[in-house]
Amino acid sequence: MKGEVISTTGQLLGTVLAVQANFYRVQLEREDREQESKKAEENVNSDASVPVLLCTRRTRLKKIGQQVMVGDRVVVEEPDWAGGRGAIADVLPRQTQLDRPPIANTNQILLVFAVADPPLEPYQLSRFLVKAESTDLDVLLCLNKSDLVSPQVQQQISDRLLNWGYSPIFISVQNQINIDQAANYLNHKITVIAGPSGVGKSSLINALIPTANLRVGEVSGKLARGRHTTRHVELFELPSGGLLADTPGFNQPDLDCPPEELVYYFPEARERLAVASCRFSDCLHRDEPDCAVRGDWERYQHYLEFLDEAIARQIQLNQQADPESTLKLKTKGKGQSQYEPKLESKKYRRVSRRTQLQALQDLYQDEE
Repeated sequence: MKGEVISTTGQLLGTVLAVQANFYRVQLEREDREQESKKAEENVNSDASVPVLLCTRRTRLKKIGQQVMVGDRVVVEEPDWAGGRGAIADVLPRQTQLDRPPIANTNQILLVFAVADPPLEPYQLSRFLVKAESTDLDVLLCLNKSDLVSPQVQQQISDRLLNWGYSPIFISVQNQINIDQAANYLNHKITVIAGPSGVGKSSLINALIPTANLRVGEVSGKLARGRHTTRHVELFELPSGGLLADTPGFNQPDLDCPPEELVYYFPEARERLAVASCRFSDCLHRDEPDCAVRGDWERYQHYLEFLDEAIARQIQLNQQADPESTLKLKTKGKGQSQYEPKLESKKYRRVSRRTQLQALQDLYQDEE
């Protein structure tokens, strides 16, 4: 996560923890924090224990359109140790970048779901897993509230997910079960934590980082869903090293991948393609002959539903790029829609009175 420290007179290297309006909270890297402490000790009005500077962005970066994201490693100059402020002078090249949530330099995604309250929904879990796989980051899966189900049910869930290609970690934030085990996977990495609302993401962060003090929401009894408690992306430092990004909860992440790439976001489908290949190179694995993917694996129906969504999205994008497209979107009700060929129609325009008079004059002349 941390590379070679840049040593430039009057400049420090840090990581952006949060973006709020036009200000950026930047955590200095360890070597630079030691410099900060020495500077702070010389100023009786400063607090030597504060490792974060509140920074603005240099006008030069704004002019060239350089965005500053949470997770960016940045160069900070002209630090005001007494006021705890500085200015971001440059943004180092990003190793990775996510657009939703907007965060840079992440190493892995930690998906958090609950086995009960709210109940575990395979379709929703599958959707989150596919979205996480599409980022090309490592995917970890934690199942919270494991104390609410029996060991036998846990084993059934584990066996099912192993067939999907995942080894879940069963935890209970309330009873402090396997929290240390989950923390071991987060050491010295930037991890994005994601999942639907109400599964215990904020509670897990509070258990891993007691100083975070995140607000925790209750699960709605009527909808069996959690209420949103996180409003923006923010990085929190883990006691053992590493950063954890809390993200706003949502229930149905968008699937914005091209249709031909979707199959590679299912580990069980990748396993099939590793030992055999389809007859056609552009196979979408629906009804094509000699397909290596089509079969009786559990999530195949999820794949087909996601594929229809990906194809519809691709057609919509093509239609926006080409207004002369021969397809149109037709709503069928109950949230369903499909694309159908446009009906060709002639454009009728009323003939002007002047044109009519001219035509009559030409007719009279012809008769004469």
